[in-house]
Amino acid sequence: MKGRILTETHIAAFAVYLKGEEKSENTVEKYVRDVRAFWAYVGEAEITKETVISYKGKLLSENYAARSINSMLASINSLLSFLGWADLKVKSIKLQRQIYCPEEKELTKSEYMRLVNAAKQKGNERLNLLTQTICGTGIRVSELQYITVEAVKCGEAVVSLKGKTRSVFIVRELQKKLLRYAAEQKITTGAIFITRSGKPMSRTNIWREMKSLCEQAGVNPQKVFPHNLRHLFARTFYGIEKDIAKLADILGHSSINTTRIYIITTGNEHRQRMENMRLII
Repeated sequence: MKGRILTETHIAAFAVYLKGEEKSENTVEKYVRDVRAFWAYVGEAEITKETVISYKGKLLSENYAARSINSMLASINSLLSFLGWADLKVKSIKLQRQIYCPEEKELTKSEYMRLVNAAKQKGNERLNLLTQTICGTGIRVSELQYITVEAVKCGEAVVSLKGKTRSVFIVRELQKKLLRYAAEQKITTGAIFITRSGKPMSRTNIWREMKSLCEQAGVNPQKVFPHNLRHLFARTFYGIEKDIAKLADILGHSSINTTRIYIITTGNEHRQRMENMRLII
């Protein structure tokens, strides 16, 4: 039990291990960020099970969302396993499965259309098509690099990420729009969504550009980020197909439980369905 003191060397080795496990760059950054926050809490003191439990209590007292706390604890538990200190791992917080999502968090189809129109009005064709591409294919923002001229021409992008490979289909109307844009921008090969220097757009730049549309589109900024477009794709697809297994494959999810989070309806929709049951006489 002696000598369980966290150091910079431990954290650096942990980051190398995560990369060796083929975790994405964003995942590695997130795990390391969580671990560093824990390190700031424990300092040079020896880590015990009580220390980790105390840190869990601190997170709870600071009113973090339960899912956020569980995500942070997962990072710390992963580190402890890596260091051979698995006996110090703590349990995550038990969550009741969410049956509907808060109205103020999920992007509606009409809000999405207003964002697209705002991008058009601002003359930002790249942002207009980028928004439609994420929402029209369900890809992650980190996967936009696979939307290449070659992929668009054949109507299918092959995405290789997190040790998995899947095909993402590009519908004809989006194909035409993207190929026309590529021709106008003289992009003949490789990624379509690039900066002036020819590099793929970063998550930060995409986020900032999307936020710039909110006021003109009349959409709550808290709803506007790339992943919410992926959620809208999932809810729309499921509303038509009602096939959660197929949707999980399309989104690249390893677990259907993850997909369930994407397709929960809003409180208003849930309430309306209960009203339509007409069980109160």
